[in-house]
Amino acid sequence: MAEKKPQTFANHARRDPLFHFFTVPVFMLAVIAALLHFIRHPGWHSGAFFVLSVAALIAVFKLRLYALRVQDRVIRLEERLRLATLLPEPLRSRMPELTEDQLIALRFAADGELPKLTERALSEHLSRADIKKAIQVWRPDYWRV
Repeated sequence: MAEKKPQTFANHARRDPLFHFFTVPVFMLAVIAALLHFIRHPGWHSGAFFVLSVAALIAVFKLRLYALRVQDRVIRLEERLRLATLLPEPLRSRMPELTEDQLIALRFAADGELPKLTERALSEHLSRADIKKAIQVWRPDYWRV
């Protein structure tokens, strides 16, 4: 098995080729085709075809978003457990102050820099992107959806 490319802020975003470059374009083309058919041949059947194709496109996006939301919930849980073991007591008691975005971004910080970065995130109200940019030693996450 080929070694995975080391992750950084610049390359950590993922694209799923089957979803982004096949499924979404196919369903978008179906909506466009259904709309054109409805415009050229207005009627109950062509209208229903258009509504169903829009519903299918929405369903494709919702299914993807549901998976991402579940992933975010798991990440929040994992990071709370990780923070509970790595943070000193004064910071550990402030864990509930971290936002969902901050918890999700902190997962990329190596254990050694996690306490200081958590303290910075809390005191400076860093955004998800700011936290990721501040990471010195990247902890890769190859399991993202």
